[in-house]
Amino acid sequence: MTRAEQRRRTEEKILAAARQMFADLGYDRTTIRAVARVAGVDAGLVMHYFGSKDELFARSTELSTDEMSGETLLASLANRLQDEPTASLAVLRSMLTNPDAAQRYRAAAGPELDRIAAAIPAADADLRAALLSAIVHGVIIERYLLRLGPLADAAPGDIVDLLRPCFEMLAGSTENRATDAGPPL
Repeated sequence: MTRAEQRRRTEEKILAAARQMFADLGYDRTTIRAVARVAGVDAGLVMHYFGSKDELFARSTELSTDEMSGETLLASLANRLQDEPTASLAVLRSMLTNPDAAQRYRAAAGPELDRIAAAIPAADADLRAALLSAIVHGVIIERYLLRLGPLADAAPGDIVDLLRPCFEMLAGSTENRATDAGPPL
């Protein structure tokens, strides 16, 4: 294994440990030493690779920004419902308890919401993109952080199927579905 491959593996091991710790404990209670211990490395190595707790948090909670259409947003949500989304949980838990983490999230989320809005063919695209984001966050919070009843136990496919018409409507990706659904009531 080359040095570059070894470095990538070590970084990923540290990032995986950080994601889990930020998700479980939030930003304030997660320490560099604890992340290093979980990753099986020295705390100095974590600092060498990431420089600060803020940078470690930012890198460990990076979310995909290629999600533009209602269907790709649903596919991303389905993936997060299948396996506990530690990066998303770390962001959500930390931004709710730490003003700096909330500010970093706003700075990162703004461009992503702009890209989603740019793909929505509607005059109120910004509002639609924000609603799509709020739905995703709400589902993840209720399923994993609050563990509320039926949503916590529901099959990911059932959740996605119920949300699909809403996501398609908000993303502007529905065609005239009245013909598919039969005559209006």
